[in-house]
Amino acid sequence: MKQLLFTLAVLSALLPAAARETVGGNYAALPWKSTDGTGRIETVDGRRIAVIDVPEGSEKGQHWLTAPVDLTPFLDRRVTMSVRCRWSGVTPPLEPWNGVKFMLDYVGGNGAHFWCHPQKLWNSRDWGEISVVIEPPEPGSHSGRLVLGLESSSGRVEFDLDSLRTFVMFSPQDRVNLDYKASYPEKIAGGPRRRGVMSPHRMTEEDFKTLKEWNVNLVRFQLMRNWGRLGTELDLADYDRWINARLDRLAGELDLAARYGIKAVIDLHTPPGGSTDGKNMLMFFDKKYHDHFIEVWKRIAKRFRGHPAVWAYDLINEPTQVTPAPFDYWTTQKNAAEAVRAIDPDTPVIIESNEADRPQTYPYLSPLAMDNVIYEVHMYMPTGFTHQGVEAPEPYRSYPGSIYGTVWDKEKIRETLQPVRDFQLRHNAKIYVGEFSAVIWAPGADRYLEDCIEIFEEYGWDWSYHAFREWNGWSLEHEGESHVSMRPSPDNARKRVLLKYFSRNTAE
Repeated sequence: MKQLLFTLAVLSALLPAAARETVGGNYAALPWKSTDGTGRIETVDGRRIAVIDVPEGSEKGQHWLTAPVDLTPFLDRRVTMSVRCRWSGVTPPLEPWNGVKFMLDYVGGNGAHFWCHPQKLWNSRDWGEISVVIEPPEPGSHSGRLVLGLESSSGRVEFDLDSLRTFVMFSPQDRVNLDYKASYPEKIAGGPRRRGVMSPHRMTEEDFKTLKEWNVNLVRFQLMRNWGRLGTELDLADYDRWINARLDRLAGELDLAARYGIKAVIDLHTPPGGSTDGKNMLMFFDKKYHDHFIEVWKRIAKRFRGHPAVWAYDLINEPTQVTPAPFDYWTTQKNAAEAVRAIDPDTPVIIESNEADRPQTYPYLSPLAMDNVIYEVHMYMPTGFTHQGVEAPEPYRSYPGSIYGTVWDKEKIRETLQPVRDFQLRHNAKIYVGEFSAVIWAPGADRYLEDCIEIFEEYGWDWSYHAFREWNGWSLEHEGESHVSMRPSPDNARKRVLLKYFSRNTAE
């Protein structure tokens, strides 16, 4: 029933005063109405403040101030909506999409319902800015509803209505190096196609034996901890103890990869500073963490340059930025790429796009003015199919078929990936699909995977499936009807699809 679009929240103390194209109107002047009498508008020091107070014991339900909003300015744009707010004593709800609510709710031109809002906002927090990226509404979408308040929680939340704004954070007009054509050394441009998997958190020799039997020739090694947690990686001494130990283990794993003839992508999944209270990466806002990110990559390049297993350096997994920052997602990767290239001039560097490397962000991605750079994309669209039932029970959705009012089939996948294809052709860029998948219980998961791979193959893209022996919900060696019924499966339709394409891999 719900569609949770990509959302983020950030600390306003970190935001610079940057001018962006604003869209929309005066939201403070909208006709706000309370759904249950818990909300009101107050004037404090000349500013209009929306206040929602929900007493303990009255958590159940929607405690909202709502107002209609015109969607016309949002058509054909990727718009960020933000507001300053604070909350106190907000009780943790049962679902991550409840708690503090800052939401745009609308019905698309095709009849599908969209709910755009941050998640995991509760407990207490002083004044700060929360933001949400709004997918461009489809033609025929005219009006929506803004929601401020609490859902399934008690406590107090205040929104500064005079700070509520919508703006375009990135647009194709911001791109640089528009005419740049990438080039690659022969061992990359003319080397064998790479078809592989994401690694588990720790790889054993038995894992490599299995992958060799499957004819896999690439593993994306994720250097990761505290996945999905907020406010971690702030202690840089502790971070260094972890990353140094992880690199020690990686050294042994790379030696095994070389022994079994498998290439490796080194993927920094967890950056210094981690994520703020909405997964916006702190290193884009704080120079201390930005600089440490560069130092970590210098460390990696010095240690692993020339290693026979290393295929490429994947600078950061799924960068996320929706508000102005002194070191944006692109510039931070550019700085790291230049530092790596000064140490290791031969190994390809991988750049990822914004909003967790989604294909929809490729229209505003710029190429680096640097050769031997590979561009990565992740394909989990539509998430209502690929991630169904991951966090909570949901009605099952089949592929191909109608998902949230949109018919998804191979041509819809092709349409979704078209911005990446356009980037490839425009800049002669080498494309790598670092992650794609569908949970094991998704009806038609095998067909979805095959349709994705057929397009990757048609376009000449390298790829790695998410994931090998990491979580059973993505496993090619498990099957099940839900997250509580997963069981080992030596043979299943999803595995057969992957093995068919792994069989195309050739020796060096």
